[in-house]
Amino acid sequence: MQIKNSAGSFDHLTYCSNIHPGESWAEVESNVHKHVPAIRDALLNKNDTDSNRAGRFGIGLRLSAAATRELAEPGAMKQFKEFLDNNQCYVFTINGFPYGPFHGTRVKEDVYLPDWKDKERLRYTNEIADVFSQFLPAGQTGTISTVPGAFKDCVNTPDDISLIASNLVKHVAHLARLERKNNCEILLALEPEPCCFLETIEESVDFFTDHLFSDKPTKQLADLLGVSKSRASELLHKHLTLCLDLCHAAVEFEDAHHCLQTLDNAGIIIGKIQISAGLRLTNVTAETAELLRPFDDEVYLHQVVENHGGSINRFADLPDAFAKLTDDELPREWRVHFHVPIFLDDLGAFSSTQFFIRDILALHKLKPVSKHLEVETYTWSVLPEAYKTQSIDEAIVREISWVREQLS
Repeated sequence: MQIKNSAGSFDHLTYCSNIHPGESWAEVESNVHKHVPAIRDALLNKNDTDSNRAGRFGIGLRLSAAATRELAEPGAMKQFKEFLDNNQCYVFTINGFPYGPFHGTRVKEDVYLPDWKDKERLRYTNEIADVFSQFLPAGQTGTISTVPGAFKDCVNTPDDISLIASNLVKHVAHLARLERKNNCEILLALEPEPCCFLETIEESVDFFTDHLFSDKPTKQLADLLGVSKSRASELLHKHLTLCLDLCHAAVEFEDAHHCLQTLDNAGIIIGKIQISAGLRLTNVTAETAELLRPFDDEVYLHQVVENHGGSINRFADLPDAFAKLTDDELPREWRVHFHVPIFLDDLGAFSSTQFFIRDILALHKLKPVSKHLEVETYTWSVLPEAYKTQSIDEAIVREISWVREQLS
């Protein structure tokens, strides 16, 4: 949906379809047909007096590598474009983070594979851009969110970092050629996440500054495209952006204002804001592990960042944090990477990081941060039953409506 921001232009607000299980294009298409029209109609009815509600409904599409290849087939593409036209929908952002299966099987740290050291990640992301260019509306900028380089344990040498940067530059060359050919603007958005190569805002700024916006990548892109270094620099700054996932940032104990100011000072565009909330436990005790057991599933990685008496400690998953839990007198706060519905703040024994969403959206109201806003609560299938008080469609409608209320 479109909502007018303080600058007088429109933000594009939707939810990410990765909440619906589906790896093949047939499964993704079935989910879109089943859920999107109902969610669109519920939102329009719920906000019937909103003068800005008119227009097309934006979709945040998640495409695996298999689904991307299948959608590229002419028949599948034709049918999807007809669906978009017939249902007053459009796609403005694609989640190109999980390459393979994302539901119902162990994902954990494999979700980052292939990472940006691997040419297969480059090929997959190029293919997403190719299919995206066929249905991205004229004049609409598109974004593709992607892994934060790699899982941190997989980046061990300066050569690993150089390879990540080089493949990202090659993707920019592909986007630039695609824009010249099809007159479509598509941006890549790297998504910092706990325990990954790009984990904090400071780490992201350092990587962008030293390895993506510096002389070596600029010369690489200039040579690939046959353009001047100044033009290559412009293209790098335009096409390489950041996906600010609000759960990830809150789990890392980022400050909202400092986060946005730091990125702005570095000239890094926030291509997309993923509006998500994690778990927050402000008073961790010996009983905390038992309280969190229902969230310790076998599918996703649930990183924990701990503030223990002023020291920040990180654990790759809940069992790692449980194993290090000691009973002492120092204050201890945990923030956990488990996406919970953003309209929930009080979860009984603990709370969520909803406060961080409120802080970011309040700043966005004063000065727009990004035109692409996407609610992402992909953990619905593993969410403890106590927090599933409504159907999945009703929860999505409630989440998007909650964001609209914050921005109204």
